[in-house]
Amino acid sequence: MRGGVMAGGSREPGRSVTSKVLAILGAFDTDHPRLTLSEISRRSGVPLTTTHRLVGELVAWQALSRTADGHLRVGLRLWELGQLAPGRLQEVAHPWLQELYAETGENVHLAVRDGLEVLYVDKLHGRRAVRLVSRTGGRLPMHPTGVGKALLAHEPDWFRGAYLARELERPTPRTIVEPGRLARELASVRVQGYALTFEEMSLGSCSAAAPVLVEGRAVAAVGVVLSSRRARELQRLVEPLLRVTSEIARAYAAR
Repeated sequence: MRGGVMAGGSREPGRSVTSKVLAILGAFDTDHPRLTLSEISRRSGVPLTTTHRLVGELVAWQALSRTADGHLRVGLRLWELGQLAPGRLQEVAHPWLQELYAETGENVHLAVRDGLEVLYVDKLHGRRAVRLVSRTGGRLPMHPTGVGKALLAHEPDWFRGAYLARELERPTPRTIVEPGRLARELASVRVQGYALTFEEMSLGSCSAAAPVLVEGRAVAAVGVVLSSRRARELQRLVEPLLRVTSEIARAYAAR
């Protein structure tokens, strides 16, 4: 160390320049796509002066870009790099999601489990369809969502037990958070092959979802969401939903 400078040129103990840059980029998410410099500093934990310097470099490299009102957002260079990430599941599933959307005319999305949440990796929706809480690249809890239940039901016993032992979020009054009741519902999902929800994630919407099972493992789940006023129509969506998840599983396993 010379002149108080730590590893990586950082003056903060234990934080390299790389960790600061990653923290700055990590300040952006689906709920915070546009941020001011001060917001980036606060959310990343990087001092404002350092944030100002590093953000300037990231803008020059096009990892970040400035909006007309001075906010910052993810830039085209970072988006371009993101397209290089492996996306075999999305590539395989997308044509079948299109087919399901064409057949039902309803919101359709594809999700995978990431930790204790579902991560939405693809979505198709129409102008007149019910508004979705989920967004591509966004995350939601598992237990209130159809895709989350479809995935959770096929996790190992130890994982389900650990998940149900947590204090579960309750986005709406209809969310099932009682461990015993939720465990029974997940058991039913495993038997029948699909999950149904009614206003558990957001009031005004309901869903049907099914897992994409490859060699007994749920690699993803497909969900269809519609207005809760049309909840009686959910059952008619089950057959095309199961057909599509089966086709995705077959295509995914064949690649």
